[in-house]
Amino acid sequence: MTAAPISVPSAPDETALRLGRLRRLRAEMARLGYAALVLTDPHNVRYATGARNMMPFLLRNPARYVFVPLEGPVVLFEFAGCEHMERDNPAIDEVRVATTVSFVARAPLLDETAKSWAGEIAQLMRSHCPGETRIGLERIDARAVGHLAEQGFTILDAQAPAERARAIKTPEEIVCSRRSMATVMEAERALEQAIRPGISENALWAEFHRHLIANGADYVETRLLSSGEKTNPWFQETGERVIRAGELVAHDTDAVGPHGYYADFSRTFLCGDGKPTPAQRTLYRLAHEQIHHNMALIHPGRTFREITEAAWTIPAPYHARRYFVMIHGIGATGEYPYMIYQADYDGGCDYDGVVEPNMTLCVESYIGHEEGSEGVKLEQQVLVAETGTLPMSTFPFDERLLGREL
Repeated sequence: MTAAPISVPSAPDETALRLGRLRRLRAEMARLGYAALVLTDPHNVRYATGARNMMPFLLRNPARYVFVPLEGPVVLFEFAGCEHMERDNPAIDEVRVATTVSFVARAPLLDETAKSWAGEIAQLMRSHCPGETRIGLERIDARAVGHLAEQGFTILDAQAPAERARAIKTPEEIVCSRRSMATVMEAERALEQAIRPGISENALWAEFHRHLIANGADYVETRLLSSGEKTNPWFQETGERVIRAGELVAHDTDAVGPHGYYADFSRTFLCGDGKPTPAQRTLYRLAHEQIHHNMALIHPGRTFREITEAAWTIPAPYHARRYFVMIHGIGATGEYPYMIYQADYDGGCDYDGVVEPNMTLCVESYIGHEEGSEGVKLEQQVLVAETGTLPMSTFPFDERLLGREL
């Protein structure tokens, strides 16, 4: 049977997307009392401005950052030689060459470079935030932070306003998420069709990558495709193992798709044309029950703790190998919030909050017996609506493993 085509929404208005996110970020800055932010995480730079450049490279190199005042001009510090790339960006008022504060770039000149970096940020604060001292920073060398503090500035964590802003999606962001999801689901379809006895995990994972990159995705954040005994416990990375008939193949997409939006869902497949074992069906049924029970608990106004207390109870033999969260936020990457298991609250964590409309969330399940040889990973991405959730990841579940095959 030919699979139905996946619907792809029309592209959003790019100017509305960029300016809408910048407004949300500034609203959170005002609520939390921040005069300005310096963002170095390339996902946050892209969120604030729409500017994309060498994102995986810049995850480990502080060579590009943006100054966002509560009011006034947004200044992008671009990687040297790339200043021309954002000339017409409506969310950016000025582009300068970045000062890279890292040992790799500056070695014995690092302290002098850190002073220069701090001096330029201090000058922007005095010009555009006169009389204000509270500035949020992301990852930067400790010397630069120290030199900025020495000039009388109060250093805050920039993640708080950035993550709270990103948690509630604008209408244009929801369109971007749906477009990204459509691309990633098509890539997952290509992966499923390539599953066969004798293929290696690496070769199978490459099919997923090939489709993603050919259709405008950015990159995949993890190597979470495993098979057979490598599915239990979870988090064993894709490798050279050859997949055999009758084995489970588990995959977590973790893909940064088109527009820079994460599409994150998980499916577990059965390799070959045979029937699953009773043990495989039990694992799959339990994981399927868990995500659907927990999805039904998500409603605007409900607290994270209330969801935890009403969550599906993991049977004792599977509890130790549970996934590390029940539910997590999703957007440009995995985001705020986390919703955790009751056992983890009892361990001293008191992480609470409230579900709000236009959050996008991922509902997780991993079921693997402590003494078992295989495990099942399932996950659904959902949009929080006024009355509950709407599924974003509509990729089908495995009918054989559910016991529904004709």
